[in-house]
Amino acid sequence: MAAKTIVPLEQETRSAIPTAEAAHHLSRSTATLQLWACKSTGPLKPLRVGGRLAWPVADLKRLMGLAVEVSEAQM
Repeated sequence: MAAKTIVPLEQETRSAIPTAEAAHHLSRSTATLQLWACKSTGPLKPLRVGGRLAWPVADLKRLMGLAVEVSEAQM
């Protein structure tokens, strides 16, 4: 099985990404992000989708100091 390629956050087109990818971008372990979600203590709040965690890309970009694109719907 081939390893999954992680898209650079600047090029990410999805609105939310799984815990493993968010942890990679933040240089944290998946357990850390799961703890943030469980105790609501971290700098980000995940979405819960079908019993899984998804981390909003816009929030990740903001936390990392990257420019967040404004869609026409938000204007």
